[in-house]
Amino acid sequence: MTGITLSKHHGLGNDFLVAFHPALPEAELANLARVVCDRHTGIGADGLLVGESDAEHTARMVLYNADGSRAEMSGNGIRCFAQALAARRGDLDPQRIATDAGTRRVELVATEDPRVLMVSVEMGNITDLDAPVGWRDLGADRHRPVAHLGVGNPHTVVPVDDVAAVDLAALGARLAHVNLEIIEAGPTADAITMRVHERGAGITKACGTGACAAAHAARRWGLATPRDGKIVVHMDGGSAIVAFDDDDPRRISLTGATTFVATVELASVPAPSWT
Repeated sequence: MTGITLSKHHGLGNDFLVAFHPALPEAELANLARVVCDRHTGIGADGLLVGESDAEHTARMVLYNADGSRAEMSGNGIRCFAQALAARRGDLDPQRIATDAGTRRVELVATEDPRVLMVSVEMGNITDLDAPVGWRDLGADRHRPVAHLGVGNPHTVVPVDDVAAVDLAALGARLAHVNLEIIEAGPTADAITMRVHERGAGITKACGTGACAAAHAARRWGLATPRDGKIVVHMDGGSAIVAFDDDDPRRISLTGATTFVATVELASVPAPSWT
């Protein structure tokens, strides 16, 4: 079978593989994601982004997590996809990208490093969600606030005294179907520090939609005060900026560095894992 060209990118250490027009059915794309995202036997990534043509958009992006499950949206992923799409098109023009969470508008700016772009995404409106299945069984402190929020995909945000002191792997394993963010205030008044356990991927170095949810929750709780309408979110892989719309603070955008890593040629498409 014909091989596939993949490009690898990362947004603050949250890494993705991008393929355009791979011409595979969805079941095989899910298998491809599991194979190529494996960090021991594959290339290694948190997810696979598949690009297709779309008559009303610059392109359509479909996201598969490292475990093969399909996700609606990724703030870091769409920035990586936009960088790959810009390279394919040969320009840095603004993009309209269709996702399972709706249309997202993206702007790209060059930096001194040709591998790195600063990419901004209009992320849409934050929405309140019901608690995810299993949350009440976790036995969380009833006096500690929690926010269940939608950013095109679902998130649960919890403030803690020290994000480094939490066994996030154990906590995330108990709620593997949840995008879980733990946050603490600082190091400045307009900033928070965040760690994340993502559904379908586990602990990642950064999460764009999670940063948006966390910044919104921190503003609501008074944990951080926006400066010029922005909150800085510090994550293990680096920092992103979440900007709030002046007229509607639920409408947000995300800006952060996106880095091209490499191009990889698969000689053949891996066989489905069930064969």
